[in-house]
Amino acid sequence: YPSATSQRLFSEITCVDLQIWGIKITSVLRTNVAMHNTDINNENIGNSAINILMAFRSDFKIQYTNNNRWSSTSAASSNNEPKIDYLSLPHSSPEVQNLIEHHARKSQTSASLQTLMKTGRGEFLHKLAKHNQGGGFASVTSRPEDESEATPLVLVQVASFLRRELPIRLAHRIHDLSRVSYLQDMKSVQQVKDLYTTSFLEILSVDKHPPTREGSEAWEEQFAKILENIYERHSSVLVQMARGAFELRAAIRKGALLGVDDDGCDEGQKTTNEKELQVGRDAVEFELMESTHAFLDRFYISRIGIRVLIGQYLSLRQPPVENYVGIICSKTSPYEIVKRAIDDAAFMCTRKYGDAPEVIITGRLDMTFPYVPTHLHYIMLELLKNSMRATVEYHGIDADYPPIKVVIADGSDNEDVIIKVSDEGGGIPRSNMKRIWSYLFTTADPEIQEGMVAFNENVDHSIDSPLAGLGYGLPISRSYARYFGGDLSIMSMEGYGTDCFVYLTRLGNTREPLPI
Repeated sequence: YPSATSQRLFSEITCVDLQIWGIKITSVLRTNVAMHNTDINNENIGNSAINILMAFRSDFKIQYTNNNRWSSTSAASSNNEPKIDYLSLPHSSPEVQNLIEHHARKSQTSASLQTLMKTGRGEFLHKLAKHNQGGGFASVTSRPEDESEATPLVLVQVASFLRRELPIRLAHRIHDLSRVSYLQDMKSVQQVKDLYTTSFLEILSVDKHPPTREGSEAWEEQFAKILENIYERHSSVLVQMARGAFELRAAIRKGALLGVDDDGCDEGQKTTNEKELQVGRDAVEFELMESTHAFLDRFYISRIGIRVLIGQYLSLRQPPVENYVGIICSKTSPYEIVKRAIDDAAFMCTRKYGDAPEVIITGRLDMTFPYVPTHLHYIMLELLKNSMRATVEYHGIDADYPPIKVVIADGSDNEDVIIKVSDEGGGIPRSNMKRIWSYLFTTADPEIQEGMVAFNENVDHSIDSPLAGLGYGLPISRSYARYFGGDLSIMSMEGYGTDCFVYLTRLGNTREPLPI
């Protein structure tokens, strides 16, 4: 480009969201901008670009505003013609699929624990004013007096971000669900895809921005109702995906994915088919299917992110709770959460075996740090119930169980809060260490597993669940730990016991590890 001015203008022009109209004008604009020198008048370039665009599509208008920003409107909307009702179209329609692809090409915006807290406290309201200059928000930058209570402007700011961000995240997952090998053909996975597509279209049915400052609260309230329904509908997705994975494993065992099926074969064919089935099963051993598990890791870390964003927003709309900003507690006590997890795990273990091992907590019992308590409770409950179950089964019912030990470590110079859970439950064979992070790897009774996936729970985890069930506990717990920059690791000594280490970042400044 001949000048910095032309480069800037060209950059602004090409950032206009034109792809949804199918307009391919990049080469024409490049030629047009390159014709001008550094002294060319900006308005002339803008007017020239408008003429080019109008020549390509008469129902599209580009406006070059006084503050050097490009905006786009369609002739259809300017003439008050009805918008496309995407919710009424089949999910497989070209219009819906193009809309999904359009959003899936956009980059996701990651957030950190600190960002979520500061936004909830109103520390970024100045950005709302800057973004909406001339729209009625410019003079309102004051933060709420009570930092645990979100003002209407904070809610509008958060809702505006979610209206922009959630369709992009949902589109990425819909795109992924459509392309994962084998799993995409399972009925339950197709239902999850339809669920995500419906939610995607519902969010897009809301105007992208509040019409005016006076109408912003009504816009935010309408958006909140939609997200409340989506949050509730998506609560069963974990179990639905587990059901899809069971369907996949059943199909592999049967040979349906391998072109081999022994149903309806005569005896002479069955011998050959059984050999082919065994070879095929070995080739696509479910627990070790790397591509499938990489997909599930992406899917669940993304699901955690979506539920955190929606849950944080919906919690901000509720009456304030001391030390909480949405779902984030500024003074989360690992000791208190571990105690609650011990009570829940002991209840589950006693219900199953009639007794439960003692748990001893040592270390920094007085420390607190900002975190999401429900995430930490999920992780600790999973580790403790696994340790209790292993201890009881290894030593036998009515035995004198060795205690399970929990150590909470933290120091002023530590970058992490570390929690260790140690048991003497016999350990894990080295050959199974890789599989413990595999979805659906579990030593639970197969009948319990089938019962778990047959029951459509509307909660992610509950003490009403069996002590061992889906086999999702450890990989999901690791995803929860990693979501805000932590981790979960396990070391085991077969014949003795297992040590589990939970790492949680103290500063909360790590951004979400958003999958592509």
